[in-house]
Amino acid sequence: MLSLTLRQIEYAAAVAAHGGMSAAAGALHVSQPALSVALSQLEAHLGQPLFLRRPGGRLMPTSFGQRWLAEAEEALERLSRLAYPARLAGQTLRLAVFEDLAASCLGPLLAAVATELPDLRLQPALLGFEPLSAALRAGRADLALTWDLGLETGISRRVIARIPPHAVLAADHPLARRTSLRLSEIADQPLILTDQGLSVSHMRGLFLRAGLQPRIAHRAATLDLMRSLAANGLGIGLSYTNPAARLSQDGRPLVTRPLADAGAEAIVLARPEVSPDVSSETAAEARLASLLARLIGPPAFPDRAA
Repeated sequence: MLSLTLRQIEYAAAVAAHGGMSAAAGALHVSQPALSVALSQLEAHLGQPLFLRRPGGRLMPTSFGQRWLAEAEEALERLSRLAYPARLAGQTLRLAVFEDLAASCLGPLLAAVATELPDLRLQPALLGFEPLSAALRAGRADLALTWDLGLETGISRRVIARIPPHAVLAADHPLARRTSLRLSEIADQPLILTDQGLSVSHMRGLFLRAGLQPRIAHRAATLDLMRSLAANGLGIGLSYTNPAARLSQDGRPLVTRPLADAGAEAIVLARPEVSPDVSSETAAEARLASLLARLIGPPAFPDRAA
């Protein structure tokens, strides 16, 4: 018995869509006799007709043909996604987000995607540095929005923005009157760092490269706790992530000041590298990166004054 082929299914769907052999043959760029033979072979395989033949009239699906063609169109759509993986990848992206960045950018990102990229579904997961890198490596995340810290080899990066580190101070701290600060001005102050994997060693490295020895007074488990300790006058907090709120979680006023001589760190959209023969970025990822570049960085992530 004749085997069912993808071409026969495509031909039958085209006849149903165009209502006749001539129009379908023209759309498929095949001869009408070839299309007619393929359709006859398909109906012989199925054991019953798909269309009612009426001389000079539009071909109408039989009752069986309506059910069969509906299934055929769904199958063709699924096969199309397999043949063009960019379409499949563009529908859902698993996005790992570094946990301290999420509060400042994930809400605006999801809202913008809903209105500007409605065909894209994001599945976000909030992770720390090490779990985020592991998720990329193990294929549990398609992309990661994070600082360019701790990412292993085999991970490509697209820079979204470059943000300087900033100091977090109580509103009445003497240094709060300055518009910016230098590492040498705060090295002998009690410092408060967020104790999140790479954060402490990275911040310490900023001072050591400048020939300074920082005085670390507190290690806070979260960004919110670091800001609270600083707002209560227990030291100067250091961070790249700079939420808009000018109050700590316990309601104390605070200010942030950029560190003018500490460079800047990149926020990146990271993804696992693939072989040179495969495109490294899908259209959906490129659109997402463009949207993030608009949402992150000045003025969304400014060096905020009081």
